Amino acid sequence: MCGIAGLLDPTASSGAEALGAAAARMAATLTHRGPDDAGVWADAEAGVALGFRRLAIIDLSPAGRQPMVSSCGRCVLAYNGELYNAAELRRELEALGRGFRGHCDGEVLVEACAEWGLEATLPRLLGMFAFALWDRRARTLSLVRDRLGIKPLYWGRVSGLVLFGSELKALCAHGGWRPEIDRGALAAYMRHLCVPAPHSIYRGIAKLRPGEVVTVNPAGETTATRYWDLRAIARDTPRAEIGEAEALERLGDALDDAVRRRMVADVPLGAFLSGGIDSSLVVALMQAAGERPVRTFTVGFAEAEFDEAPHAKAVAEHLGTEHTEITVSPADALELVPALPECYDEPFADSAQIPTMLIARLARDSVTVALSGDGGDEVFGGYKRHYRADALARRLGWLPRPVRRGAAAALRALPGGSHYAAYRRDRAANILGAADDVALYRALVSTVADPAALVPGAEEPRGVLWDATVAAEIPDFMERVGYFDTATSLADQMLTKVDRASMAVGLEVRVPLLDHRVVELVWSLPPALKFGAVDQNKRLLRKLLYAKVPRRLVDRRKQGFGVPIAAWLRGPLRDWG
Repeated sequence: MCGIAGLLDPTASSGAEALGAAAARMAATLTHRGPDDAGVWADAEAGVALGFRRLAIIDLSPAGRQPMVSSCGRCVLAYNGELYNAAELRRELEALGRGFRGHCDGEVLVEACAEWGLEATLPRLLGMFAFALWDRRARTLSLVRDRLGIKPLYWGRVSGLVLFGSELKALCAHGGWRPEIDRGALAAYMRHLCVPAPHSIYRGIAKLRPGEVVTVNPAGETTATRYWDLRAIARDTPRAEIGEAEALERLGDALDDAVRRRMVADVPLGAFLSGGIDSSLVVALMQAAGERPVRTFTVGFAEAEFDEAPHAKAVAEHLGTEHTEITVSPADALELVPALPECYDEPFADSAQIPTMLIARLARDSVTVALSGDGGDEVFGGYKRHYRADALARRLGWLPRPVRRGAAAALRALPGGSHYAAYRRDRAANILGAADDVALYRALVSTVADPAALVPGAEEPRGVLWDATVAAEIPDFMERVGYFDTATSLADQMLTKVDRASMAVGLEVRVPLLDHRVVELVWSLPPALKFGAVDQNKRLLRKLLYAKVPRRLVDRRKQGFGVPIAAWLRGPLRDWG
């Protein structure tokens, strides 16, 4: 795992030294992502420079250094990520006559792009990645992000240049521009508590969307395409006519393979363990696949309502892992606060960023790679709001639209009350008055109904949560809200939180539940097999886990990775708040 940055000057007006210095300056801001090594490659005639910071995971030797040039000299790569099928791809490439200097996956990727071309290579890749590829023959720069958006990549045009980087701070370090706040993106943040792709907090700077390729041609023109599209997967995948036993067998095999592939590393490896369904299943599969106890890590709180540490410890003891836990105090959280803006670069309001950073620090003391259970809620139907939305849609569907609109208007007209009471009243009115199921779910997940009203002059960008055509393409309501979450908050909030918190300390986090083959398999299963009652959510994952861990250890009310912020601000952090 690494940090990448660079620039393209279509006019080729800068010398090699200036180009290289700019790329090195940009990459230096990402040292936390890659503390082990650094590199720069520049071509003054082409006006391109790639910068790199390395966190060595596979092939710790100098053979893994980047930017990396293919053996034929055609392609130059700056790559952040891991390929879990690198060994198979390497064998194919060797059979075609490609030679290799080392055994890192980055070399496999650059040789694959040189041999097959980028378009033909992308469908073959199994992994998480964000990379920049310079094709010296075609004189094109391609920026690529993985299918689910596990790894980040920003890009934009600044003073005639194309800049890119793993984090916004890398682009800011170029120095040739004055960042300006995008008021529309700020309004979107007010709704989502994060800035959704393709936007960033800065005007003119974008995030690549999951599964997207942005290519800059020799004339400096850009095109954006999707090589993998979750909506197409959800819409076009036939639902298999199979029973539960076969579904469990297929899913179990897929998850076992996903976990095993993510246990390959030349550095110490462990796992985050909350004691919930997702992380417990990942750790159980790791323990079954490994030859020694898995190192597991948990963060707990003194406040019992938020404390998952006892549950994690019970699972760890049953599985026989080498377990470490810490208890987070208000002082621990307060100590992290000054580091958060530097870590996230743009507004980000998920309070779980604090325990995520703390567990990443804890794990990094012992390992360089950790597996996590992220993605289980979005892909397998784990959130209570999925079931709440389904119940609301069924109940409200009996009421005629005029009645619902009138009731919503009456709610909004109620007088006074506290700020929180007004917020709850307006939210209920928005849900009641929703024109359709898509609007209902948008109202349910929005922090505020009209964020543009809070940001003068802003026009809020509208994404998939406003697209009523999704209902026709994904008719099952539970599948549809799962699609919404996977397409929006998963990459923009959940995976952003994990990436920034882990990479701030040079820890690589791998997410086997988001293996794209697993995601595609889940979309091939009938909805009736995937969704149980609200207290038996993630039905298939639960049944796989029950074969490995006693039900009494994992069947409990879902807590989530929350933080007792309210209690702290009323108590020990009251003066600070």
